[in-house]
Amino acid sequence: MSTTPTLTGARLWAMVALRMLIGWHLLYEGVAKLTNPYWTSAGFLADSRGPIHGLYLWLASDPGRLTVVDWLNEWGLTLIGAAMILGIGTRFATLMGAVLVALYYFGSAPLPGYETSAPTEGSYLIVNKTLIEFAALIVLWLFPTGRQVGFDSYLSRGDDR
Repeated sequence: MSTTPTLTGARLWAMVALRMLIGWHLLYEGVAKLTNPYWTSAGFLADSRGPIHGLYLWLASDPGRLTVVDWLNEWGLTLIGAAMILGIGTRFATLMGAVLVALYYFGSAPLPGYETSAPTEGSYLIVNKTLIEFAALIVLWLFPTGRQVGFDSYLSRGDDR
């Protein structure tokens, strides 16, 4: 018996559109990083000013760790985005997307006491577009649409994935 709410009509299509838009954003960010031989997360990690700044400095301080972080970023974004667009493993993809986006947020969160010199698109206090995307991913995790519109409908019968 499914405990996931079933969406219908405009609500379903609004959630599918949200899933596709965020999926596209993550997919494109991943592909852009994969195809740029000079891209690395080193700058973001070293310049982080959020609550997990120490972890990010530790990750950036070792070339081996940095290589793993870069690979996870490139492929994580790409695969999560593709899964969201196709509706494959949507519960897992949205949850992993939320985790990844939360890591970006806490690396440069606009929180009092964590000011950064990095340029921003606007003026933020606590809430920025990264936090909003995180919240949207949590909503998509709570209301997965892949079994209604996506390949999940072909891959699973009777349970939520």
